[in-house]
Formats: sequence, structure tokens, C-alpha cells
Amino acid sequence: MSTPVSPLQIGPHTVQPPVVLAPMAGITNAPFRTLCRDFAEGGSKEGASGGKGLFVSEMITTRALVERNDKTMQLIHFDASEKPRSVQLYGVDPATVGKAVRMIAEEGLADHIDLNFGCPVPKVTRKGGGSALPYKRNLLRAILREAVSGAGDLPVTMKMRKGIDDDHITYLDAGRIAVEEGVTAIALHGRTAAQHYGGTADWEAIARLKEHVPEIPVLGNGDIWSAEDALRMVRETGCDGVVVGRGCLGRPWLFADLVAAFEGRHEDIARPSLREVADIMVRHATLLGEWIGDEARGVIDFRKHVAWYLKGFAVGSEMRGRLAITSSLEALRAGLDELDLDQPWPTGADGPRGRTSGNNRVVLPDGWLKDPYDCAGIDEEAELDTSGG
Repeated sequence: MSTPVSPLQIGPHTVQPPVVLAPMAGITNAPFRTLCRDFAEGGSKEGASGGKGLFVSEMITTRALVERNDKTMQLIHFDASEKPRSVQLYGVDPATVGKAVRMIAEEGLADHIDLNFGCPVPKVTRKGGGSALPYKRNLLRAILREAVSGAGDLPVTMKMRKGIDDDHITYLDAGRIAVEEGVTAIALHGRTAAQHYGGTADWEAIARLKEHVPEIPVLGNGDIWSAEDALRMVRETGCDGVVVGRGCLGRPWLFADLVAAFEGRHEDIARPSLREVADIMVRHATLLGEWIGDEARGVIDFRKHVAWYLKGFAVGSEMRGRLAITSSLEALRAGLDELDLDQPWPTGADGPRGRTSGNNRVVLPDGWLKDPYDCAGIDEEAELDTSGG
């Protein structure tokens, strides 16, 4: 039986089922979005009809976009079949964020803008960005106001964490500010910046945020490793949709599972054999090469995905090592063909994947925590000049 859930409305865009691919630096580029979207669309009862989920680009820095950095302009390019085109922006200067949003709106570069207030990595937080920024309430408000004002008819959403650490929780204040400034929806990762990806995500915080900002949709993020996890999050928190990140690393077919689960077709949950996984790996590497314009560079970029795809399968360490240093599609395919490709989907492979470290000291600008309203100390150096997290 399917979990009753209304379609997710992001401005004029209806997302049903309400499933969103989380922006991940170096991961959710156009090739990976293509894979995830194809599985979602092929996994629907109507076939590949489109509209099954929302697939967001990896993080784009506003300064790099405004300056038309070559790498950034490639990252913001969408395939003609991607509808709606969703881009995530990172920025800490309201004026620069406003310029970037207006550029997107005026040049028709995307259909939906998401703002990053959730990234916990030191190179972002030490400049006051990502998950550090909502602590400065007035700065958050100024950025949201500039973004919504500059976006015109484009919907603006935001993704955030609970706060910096357990002593500096910000998500309820940030949610109220977002509503007041016209943000269309909020996604909450149920961890603090200090937790990074460790421990267990606090789904109760997602439920509290939903109660706190009933005016707009709230999406839950954190510890969704399977389609059943997504249904359970909706049941337990009352959230309007789910955002899936690390759970789909090496498993783009998870989006077919999510569509099937929300449509009540639990018998269609995927359990691919290693042969099927190998074919997907080669296609992923092929798409990367075509996107980059160089097969070898595409395969090299694919290397980081190898361990995620092979998680749980009986593949020796020597072969894993060989596959992780391939630089051609021929070598990748040849190595995979040496494996026992008849292996069924391994028990336990649906669990956690990706980074799990936690209890980190959050690197912040000097004096950042002295005053939650004073915005002094932010300057143009806080705007990263390259994209991708």
C-alpha cells in the first residue's frame, strides 16, 4: 500500500512523487542526473513520461557564475530533456547572490533556484557560508530577500541543517525567516554542521520544522537509504517530500525504487545483479566522457564511483584497485567482465554509503558566534571563485 502524499509544488512545478536528488559536489553533474532521471521515469507506471522527481545540479558559486567561470558555465548547462532545470547556488554576499539569481532569470538558465545553507565542509564554513550562515539571522534574511526579488517568476527554495552544533541550533528561526521572505520550500538535513554525516539524522527536527512553517512545503533529508526509508520519513514527520543524497551513490536506480514505492508498487523494488550493475557503471562512465568531451577524463572522473557501485559484492581488493585506476572504457569493461557477473544483489548493500565521519569542530570566521545578528566580517573573499563545493 502506498503512503498517501500530495504532489510537491515548487512554484509552478509539480513534482510527483515528491522526491528530490540532493545536490552533491562532484556527483550530481549532468551525467549522474541523467541516470537518476532515466530510472525514475522508466520506473513509473506510465513509462518514461517525465516529471518523476526533481534533480538538482551540484553547487554553483554565485561569484563564479557572475564572473562566467568556464567550469561553472559547464556545470550550469542542462540537457534539453531536463525539466524543470534546477540549480543550487552558494553565496554569502547578498549583492552577489542577487546578481547571480537575476542572471539566471534574465538569461533563462534554469527554472528553479535552490540556495545552499547546508554544506558543512571547512572551506565553506570558515568563510561563513553553507551551514554556518543561518546563525547570522540578518545576513540570511538579506540573502533570501535579494534572491527572491531577483528571481522574478522563478521559485526559490533553500536547503539547510539544524544548526552549527547542539549549542547553536538555527533551523526554526531560519525557517520562519524563509517564509517571511517568500521562499517556496525548505529542505532540512536532520544533522548539525558538527555532525557532518555521522550519527543518526534527527527526523524529529523535520517534524518540528513542518509544524513551525505550515505555510510552505518542508522536505526531509538524512538517512534515506531505501525506498522504505523515504516512506517512513513521510509517515513519521509529516514532511511534504524527501531529498536523497548519499543513499543513491552507486545506486541511481534508487529513484526507480522511490517512484515504485510512492506509487504502491513495492514488488518493483530493484535488486540488480552484478551484471546489471556493471552495465550501469559503463554507461555512467560513458556519459561522463561525452559530457567532458574526453573518454579518458570521463573514466578517471568515474573512479570515485567504483566502490559505491560494488559495495557488498564479492570483488577482491586487487580487482577493486584495478577498476579504480582504469582510464579507458575498454579497460573498465574488461575488468568488470572478469568478475562473477551472475552474483545477485547482496544482502545489506542498501545500507549507509559515502562519508560517515561526525563530531567535527566546525571551522568558523573569527568571532562568528559572538552575535547572531551582526554581519560584520563578511567580505568578498567569502565568495568562493570556483564551483562544486
